[in-house]
Amino acid sequence: MISQGKKNVLGILVDAVDYEAAEEAIIGAAREKRPFIVSALAVHGIMTGYLDREHKYRLNRFDLITPDGQPVRWAMSLTGQADLPDRVYGPFLTLRVCERAERENLSVFLYGTSPATLDRLRAAFATRFPKLRIAGSQPSRFRQATAEEQAADAETIRASDADLVLVGLGCPRQEVWAYEMRDAVGRPLLAVGAAFDFLAGSLAMAPAWMQQRGLEWLFRLTREPGRLWRRYLILNPRYCWAVLQQLLKLRRNDPADAVPPEQPLRYG
Repeated sequence: MISQGKKNVLGILVDAVDYEAAEEAIIGAAREKRPFIVSALAVHGIMTGYLDREHKYRLNRFDLITPDGQPVRWAMSLTGQADLPDRVYGPFLTLRVCERAERENLSVFLYGTSPATLDRLRAAFATRFPKLRIAGSQPSRFRQATAEEQAADAETIRASDADLVLVGLGCPRQEVWAYEMRDAVGRPLLAVGAAFDFLAGSLAMAPAWMQQRGLEWLFRLTREPGRLWRRYLILNPRYCWAVLQQLLKLRRNDPADAVPPEQPLRYG
């Protein structure tokens, strides 16, 4: 098990962990029924914080951020901070956490995505994890929630007595939601990105050889070019340039160079 603390990737504090360490931390918090917010960040997720000081503040207050993308893992290695054997990919971490929850009789709440995808996800989980207890589910509103709706969501999750919550609102909405709901829900919140769509069968996952070579972005771009071209064709080169600047010590990328959000965004 590898757990080497938080490392600076463009000012975002990413944990140098492997799957086993991440799983243990999440399940430990679920057993103790305590707040614990987690996200698996690839390049896009890192850049949301790099380009927005308020969002950097949010991300750097997460209990656990795993290196979801190979380029994030490579950045940690190139800058001499950690040399991990593999990334910790959100969909695979989700499967490991659900398998462990099933073994330990811990219940899961599913928050986010569309009603149709939630139905497919519940069916997929019923097949893969027949004894996993789904405490409840709620689809995304695909808009900002009111303060009253957000409070009601927290109460719904608490009333379900779920031991942990999987959050599939998409990046960066899910990270904003987890940050804002941490104490109100009082349970581990795992922001899983596109894992809901992958595990429900709504989206195809990149072949293993592309994932291992950091080419998952190319696979996804060919599937959803209209939605993802800005993310990958603009942000990926900016990420590479920013990592090079950090490597050559041309830019410090101080994690403390962040500002608290002025007001809640209330995604839901």
